[in-house]
Amino acid sequence: MPAVTVENPLTLPRVAEPQAAVPRKVLAVVSAPSGFEGEGFPVRRAFAGINYQYLDPFIMMDQMGEVEYAPGEPKGTPWHPHRGFETVTYLIDGTFVHQDTNGGGGVINGGDTQWMTAGSGLLHIEAPPESLVVSGGLFHGLQLWVNLPAADKMMPPRYQDIGGGKVTLLTTPDGGALLRVIAGEVDGHEGPGITHTPITMIHATVAPGAQITLPWREDFNALAYVMAGRGSVGEDRRPLHTGQTAVFGEGGSLTVRADESQDSSAPDLEIVLLGGRPIREPMAHYGPFVMNSKHELQQAFDDFQAGRLGRIPTTARTGLGHRGAGQADED
Repeated sequence: MPAVTVENPLTLPRVAEPQAAVPRKVLAVVSAPSGFEGEGFPVRRAFAGINYQYLDPFIMMDQMGEVEYAPGEPKGTPWHPHRGFETVTYLIDGTFVHQDTNGGGGVINGGDTQWMTAGSGLLHIEAPPESLVVSGGLFHGLQLWVNLPAADKMMPPRYQDIGGGKVTLLTTPDGGALLRVIAGEVDGHEGPGITHTPITMIHATVAPGAQITLPWREDFNALAYVMAGRGSVGEDRRPLHTGQTAVFGEGGSLTVRADESQDSSAPDLEIVLLGGRPIREPMAHYGPFVMNSKHELQQAFDDFQAGRLGRIPTTARTGLGHRGAGQADED
């Protein structure tokens, strides 16, 4: 980890450390429980147990793997519907094939991101290619769900293929970290992802003992999730390790530091930094649908059953599959 890297970060543009910004304090550190999704691939649920007021506009995020599959073991998800939000799949190791009933899709490899705006609704499938099923191999990635405001929930679906080569690469003044800006901006440098809900998404690799202090939009929330390694967050150096999420309070900058000593399996601190402008609207969420009311949820299920979200090819597997069950929430 990861697939997109450079030999010498000092050749990259550098993010200036903010001088007058108020540092964000760490409000909480939460450990992600483990589970299984789709046809049985292991996940860590990064946002479980975090109050939605600190997540908005994000809904959930799963770390998929890291898992080394034996031949015949790689798994994906069957065809399933979505409406009312965006899914962001960031692949670090392995290969995934995406197809949807709106005509979007393709193959994503390590370092690539697929950004699917479900909007008014579609069906899609995510699965390893046949070659990977036969050979087995390493699989590791993230899937993030980003809410859409009521005004955009019924917009036409859209698919973005963000190759690893398109990601904006930055570093810190001392070259101690590699920052991959997937969406949003940091210190005037913008990532390639086109978002309806304003967000920032950065994957940072922080060398042992190095520290990053980044400017952060004051109208955004701030979250940090550790995919691998050990470190600390905030000026008070709150400890953080693999599978944990830090929730930040208000302010104009955030600080992350990697421990001097790391495990051989994770030589650096690998951390995902997320921020977004809260939507602050009622949210009704059940399985694959994220709407504003229970009535709209029922309409989404009715539309799905009537085939108005698209038709699964007759040769394909059927069923809700990925996140097909759950409990309705309305805030």
